[in-house]
Order: sequence, then structure tokens, then C-alpha cells
Amino acid sequence: MAWILVIVAGLLEVVMALSLKESQGFSRLWWSVLFVVFAVASFGLLSLALQTLPVGTGYAVWTGIGAAGTAVLGMAILGESRDLPRLAAIALIVSGVVLLQATSAGH
Repeated sequence: MAWILVIVAGLLEVVMALSLKESQGFSRLWWSVLFVVFAVASFGLLSLALQTLPVGTGYAVWTGIGAAGTAVLGMAILGESRDLPRLAAIALIVSGVVLLQATSAGH
């Protein structure tokens, strides 16, 4: 259950980051409100997951999902760069997240 919580928390972090971008420095009210809502939800689920998972692993998986997911959606939605080094970096993040999850399965 903790892994599901941290995965959902990571996905909410992606929405949080995109909301932050769209808030334009908190100058757009509804995007700013969405940022706060998704930030609280993401941190809340991460907090619950960390009751069971090791903090280093849980936090790394959460940030990895957030970083890779935000980068991919930035490319898909916002037209950000899709160059090879950037894609390779995202692949390394995803590989690291998978390896952390696989090596922490017993916790």
C-alpha cells in the first residue's frame, strides 16, 4: 500500500509543478489554488507512505516520479526540448526509481 501512496504522491507532484508553472508566479488565482491543493495532497500521501518506507527510498522515488513526469509532460504539453541528452537523463531517473523500488521491496 505504501508504494501505491508514494506513486500517487509523485503523480500529484507532477500536477503540482505544472500548476506552479501555469500560476505565473502566483499571479493567476485558480492555478495558484490548484498548486496549493496538489502540493498538500502530494506531501500528505508521501507522509503516509513514509510511515512504512525508508525515508531515502520513498523520497527518492517521489522526487523521481515528479521530476521525470514533469519533464515528460513539459515536452508533451509545453513544447520543451526533446533532445537526446534530456531523454537519456529522464531514462536514468526512471531506471533509478525502478532500482530503488526493487531493492526496497522487503520494507
